[in-house]
Amino acid sequence: MHGKIIIIEGLDGCGKSTQIELLKETFPDCRFLTFPNYNSPSGEIITEYLQGRIPETDPRRSAYSSGLFYAMDRYISYRKDWYLDDRNHKPMISARYTTSNMIYQTAKLPRDEWEDYLKWLADFEYHRLGIPRPDAVIFLDMPIEISQKLLSGRYENTTQKKDIHESDQDYFRKCYEAAQYLIHREHWHVLSCYDKNADSIRKIEEIQEELVRIIREILES
Repeated sequence: MHGKIIIIEGLDGCGKSTQIELLKETFPDCRFLTFPNYNSPSGEIITEYLQGRIPETDPRRSAYSSGLFYAMDRYISYRKDWYLDDRNHKPMISARYTTSNMIYQTAKLPRDEWEDYLKWLADFEYHRLGIPRPDAVIFLDMPIEISQKLLSGRYENTTQKKDIHESDQDYFRKCYEAAQYLIHREHWHVLSCYDKNADSIRKIEEIQEELVRIIREILES
């Protein structure tokens, strides 16, 4: 048995980091996690990959090889950092998790290989590595055109550059398609970050209020 694990998921630029920081004020009794952990040895490997220094031209192979990088980052974090909190039933709220591998790696594969990959991934991370399976996933849904603009604004006037995922718009669209598939397959909660009627991004506080309501319902269920 473990404490409830709630994942805040979404594509780059949807505002996960901002929402996670605000949640810390509302849920002080929860343990907060963020993946990947770029400040760890395993995170350095992921940084190398995202900066294109571990070249792999075969998307099928990349889905498994880079998926392993992220999975090992979670495994090391679990065994060295939050294993005891989990065993002591402390509730966890995490920005990204195995669910990110589900989105970003599945998107590299042809549609007819998605199910095989997802079954392999769940078996590898949750069963073989023993990483706890999340109790709920909340997907922050932002139209890809908007999230791309927000990403461009993030890097404007800085020396930072978009990583290999963020700079590939075709891949970004495939990730969104994979996310929509997973929402239905895995029964994820969906929180829209965009008001279609007003044709504008919802206020941070408004998104946070809805997010808090969903999390409270999950923790109390």
